[in-house]
Amino acid sequence: MIDSAIQFVTALYWVYTLLILLYVLLSWIQLPYSLWMGRFRAFLHDTVEPYISIFRRILPPMGGFDFSPVVALFALFLIREIVVTILAGFQ
Repeated sequence: MIDSAIQFVTALYWVYTLLILLYVLLSWIQLPYSLWMGRFRAFLHDTVEPYISIFRRILPPMGGFDFSPVVALFALFLIREIVVTILAGFQ
């Protein structure tokens, strides 16, 4: 039971990490507009931006670079480690 919870938390971490990386990558690349790409970008914005905006308020852009996704990924990693450690303690 606990192993399943740890696997779920780890899978959720990797999916959200991938969404953040795709969001950052698509912000750098200008693709031609298509209906499905627009919907995908809107989905990424709606799922990733609320989390990243927390770190944007704390860490403003420096020299034209936005480091908030890097800090958000690091915080996500720390949260996953804490949750996995707590769940592993119940075994």
